[in-house]
Amino acid sequence: MVFKKMLSALGVGGPSVDTVLANPNTRPGLALDGQVNLLGGEAPASIEQIAIGLVTRVEIGEQAGVMEFHRQVVSGPLQLAAKQALSIPFQLPMPWETPITAVYGQRLHGMSLGLRTELAVARAVDKGDLDEINVHPLPVQERILEAFLQLGFRFKKADLERGLIHGVQQMLPFYQEIEFFAAPQYAQTINELELTFVTNPHGVDVVLECDKRGGFMVPGQDVFGRYQVAHTDAERSDWMQVVDGWLQETIGRFGSLRSQAFGPQGYGAPGYGPQGYGAAQKFGHPQRRGGVGMGGVVAGAALGAAGGMLAGHMIGNAFDGADEEVAEAAGDFGGGEDFGGFEEF
Repeated sequence: MVFKKMLSALGVGGPSVDTVLANPNTRPGLALDGQVNLLGGEAPASIEQIAIGLVTRVEIGEQAGVMEFHRQVVSGPLQLAAKQALSIPFQLPMPWETPITAVYGQRLHGMSLGLRTELAVARAVDKGDLDEINVHPLPVQERILEAFLQLGFRFKKADLERGLIHGVQQMLPFYQEIEFFAAPQYAQTINELELTFVTNPHGVDVVLECDKRGGFMVPGQDVFGRYQVAHTDAERSDWMQVVDGWLQETIGRFGSLRSQAFGPQGYGAPGYGPQGYGAAQKFGHPQRRGGVGMGGVVAGAALGAAGGMLAGHMIGNAFDGADEEVAEAAGDFGGGEDFGGFEEF
């Protein structure tokens, strides 16, 4: 991926910049390699700083805006002569909590993430254009997504919500929600399911939010479950059984919520027990599965190849089956540095 833009903030005849990525495909926890290529303008220029940053669209309630969530300075002050060509290599570590934007070559509808280059000259800063990045799931995330699709869940959309999840250690000020329509065997109990990964060097916190179907004079409710898996668990073969167990346990909490709602506190009690199930934030019981440590799991996995052709075809069909009104919730990538007119936080 290459973008080139004459820096308008610096005036006609000023320096120009090309940012080149060695590969736009990456995973959380890996590094993004590239180089910033400068070309001097009509006159010498004093460069104060060159920085790169990861930006994405984040929602706060009913509003959305562009947020830079990871930044790295690739060069301090330097002198650029007229017409001088200069190349500055960089290696940008991707945060472990970087949201997923693509699965088996299929873009997650609603997700946009890019690399932005900033060049500061004489107190003028030009943010340049965005270079799209495809963030693929880690192997254990991929296995969990496959299990949901194998169970019959259909992808709806994905987005980023600004905020923190109760009981989970987060480094970023937002979390990703991957939304699914309920599989047929769960459809009598729940409408939809939201899946959130909060990843660290050792493993993943998996947060489930199930939207319960409401009945006659009974409003819908949400319940939450939280489970922990290690990266080294990626190659286990029983992920369908594991995920089904999570769902049965999480959905089973509806009974407790109902009992609490009609209990001594009266209908509509705000929480359930010490964990606060049913409150506004995401809550869940931690459940440890597997060991810790990465080994060679991430580095040794080929992007988009793990799982085989069957899984890839299955995931592609699931994405294609999403309802049209939600399939392009965030629009196509490439709407400019403000992602199609959204304001920046």
